[in-house]
Amino acid sequence: MKIVHFDQVALEPVHAEGAEGTMIRWLIAQKDGAPNFALRMFEVEPQGHTPFHVHDWEHEVFVLSGTGVLQTERGDLPFAANDAIYVDPGMSHAFKNTGTELMKFLCIIPHEQPVQKKTLNPFADESANNC
Repeated sequence: MKIVHFDQVALEPVHAEGAEGTMIRWLIAQKDGAPNFALRMFEVEPQGHTPFHVHDWEHEVFVLSGTGVLQTERGDLPFAANDAIYVDPGMSHAFKNTGTELMKFLCIIPHEQPVQKKTLNPFADESANNC
């Protein structure tokens, strides 16, 4: 279990090629004992952006503040604070801050190597019951 205020988690630069003005906080990760998913908070300066990239897993995003566009091969899709965004696996994308204030968003991704559990549900004799 972990409870932490976001500003107690290190704010690190995103060094990926193509990223500009983008920082990340790994709020919950495998090092915290999370077996399947990581929760990250991105902070993107005005006119900054994440790299344009593609991967095999989806993104689930919630925008905390600011305005921007989801850049895709199909064009730019605008978003703002309190929007939820789903990015399909295999979709090339980047998040760009188009506003004048810091853009913050939460992003959930699966771990590349999830921890293998012995049971899915200890109350259902190793079978999930969808609860």
